Amino acid sequence: MVDVGHKLTLAIDIGGTGLKASVVDEGARMLTDRVRVPTPVGAPPAKLVEALAGLVAPLGAFDRIAVGFPGVVRNGRVLTAANLGNDKWIGFDLAQALETALAKPVRVANDADLQGLAVIAGKGVEMVITLGTGFGTGLYLDGRLAPHLEIAHHPFRHGETYDQQLGNAARKEIGSGRWNKRVEKAIGNMRRLTSFDHLFIGGGNAKKIDFTLASDITIVSNEAGMEGGVALWRS
Repeated sequence: MVDVGHKLTLAIDIGGTGLKASVVDEGARMLTDRVRVPTPVGAPPAKLVEALAGLVAPLGAFDRIAVGFPGVVRNGRVLTAANLGNDKWIGFDLAQALETALAKPVRVANDADLQGLAVIAGKGVEMVITLGTGFGTGLYLDGRLAPHLEIAHHPFRHGETYDQQLGNAARKEIGSGRWNKRVEKAIGNMRRLTSFDHLFIGGGNAKKIDFTLASDITIVSNEAGMEGGVALWRS
């Protein structure tokens, strides 16, 4: 386990619609206002790295970097990036590129996985789903992050995936009422799949849920993705 000491973490959230960043302390408290710019969807990876370097320039000093990425990441290298619209992401070493650009050590994880690290209690089977541009998931056992499962791209309804049926584009197309019914069905599927002890729901559209949630389900702040960066450096 890494000793967090008194180091400051630059937390970066790469979303399907926005790039966000803030500097947080060892208690996961934001020390700077969160900065944000639109995600250059479709741009090559180098352009996004360049955009991130410009975004974080005004934030001041930090010792290390934690990045939440919308896809599967292994050892800092991107394996999937469905919501960024450019196949050049596949195989791209994002951790190394950011280390070169910002001259600090970098750890990268799936964005939903990272959000969960900020909110889980560390007991039993805990799951996180995120409702935003797409649909994200993270799974944990006694506080330890499981290998990322890209459930978002598995079949859900009528030949479409969770991502296609629950993403923000779908919500806008079908309306919140029908979208909520889909979310409720998806939660039931996740319960049967994992037998979770507790489920956390994050992402920008979590606030649009309008049905009563069971006692073992909690809606969490969308800022958790930033706060999870410290936990990523503890693992």
